[in-house]
Amino acid sequence: MKTLRELYRIGHGPSSSHTMGPRLAAERYLRLHPEAERFRVTLYGSLAATGRGHLTDRAIYEVLGRERTDIVWRADVVPAFHPNGMMFEVIDADAHAREAWTVYSVGGGALAEEGADSLESPDIYAMDHLDDILHWCERTGKSYWEYVAECEGEGIWDYLAEIWKAMRAAVERGIEHEGILPGPLHLRRKAPVYYIKATGYGPNLQSRALVFSYALAVSEENASGGEIVTAPTCGASGVLPAVLYHIQKSRKLSDMRIYRALATAGLIGNIAKSRASISGAEAGCQAEVGVACAMAAAAANYLFGGSPAEIEYAAEMGLEHHLGMTCDPVCGMVQIPCIERNAHAAARALDANIYATFADGYHRISYDKVVEVMRQTGHDLPSLYRETSEGGLAKNFDDEEV
Repeated sequence: MKTLRELYRIGHGPSSSHTMGPRLAAERYLRLHPEAERFRVTLYGSLAATGRGHLTDRAIYEVLGRERTDIVWRADVVPAFHPNGMMFEVIDADAHAREAWTVYSVGGGALAEEGADSLESPDIYAMDHLDDILHWCERTGKSYWEYVAECEGEGIWDYLAEIWKAMRAAVERGIEHEGILPGPLHLRRKAPVYYIKATGYGPNLQSRALVFSYALAVSEENASGGEIVTAPTCGASGVLPAVLYHIQKSRKLSDMRIYRALATAGLIGNIAKSRASISGAEAGCQAEVGVACAMAAAAANYLFGGSPAEIEYAAEMGLEHHLGMTCDPVCGMVQIPCIERNAHAAARALDANIYATFADGYHRISYDKVVEVMRQTGHDLPSLYRETSEGGLAKNFDDEEV
């Protein structure tokens, strides 16, 4: 598995696979061909189907230049390697295309070429099954975050400090921002209202309402193109920050404890990314919000003193109960149902933590098995339920409401 620096990325929304990935690809291509007078970028599959709603074209234009870049939308062509395919070409003075480069945005802002796992850094984790890492913890007496530190080096703590700073800032901006989110849905921001209403409830309801408001805050910042952290993606970026922010404020925990929780959560997300997918276009929303819920459940359980076995159980529940969740964004935008799903997943993560705390860590279905089922389920989902806006809620939404 690769470094957590490639799982947690600070960037601008609304989509890691449809906005951040294409932007990075355009930057790479421009470095190779800075002298080009014109470019053509062909978007395939899911990138073409929902790219306008995810601002894919704007991300590419901002790098290559709108005046010298033609974008071709080919939603009818779905590459076998990954549905988020794109081809960059230089168009010469004779209108001939040359220097073709095909690349794929595989989720979380990562890029890959066919026949290669990734264009990013080499693997640094020797183990990519949570069962194996759990046995290592039991054998050594150490925790998951200590395994992360051994593989990443001490420099990871400075990086996670920056990640937490960006996450916290997104929450705090989001609970202050009011108004309408960009796009044709005219969706009003809810986080400030939820936050204010939460203060009027008793402790039990207030706790849940605050978690909702924090998740909404980050997700709405993401939907408006604000700065967020992929955890593991932009579309699921509200879940983990909401849980960590709420626990730190309510329990007065140190930042170092939060960094260790981020390392624990990152390990959970990294396993799903390595062994299955974190791409909604490839595996549905189970791969985004489902994995985010597993990450947040594991982080919460660690913060509440869970054993490695209990942490594994919390993560397993967080993902298991999102299996089969479709990715069906209305108008191809990360708004409906994505924002609301982040809020519910944050609450579900806390429930998974509580459930695992009452247990002894023993259960029949492991996190590794659920990751494999998630991979198989995503493969079996019809393409219209995998971020194409051709099925589910996207298809049945009343066009007259837009």
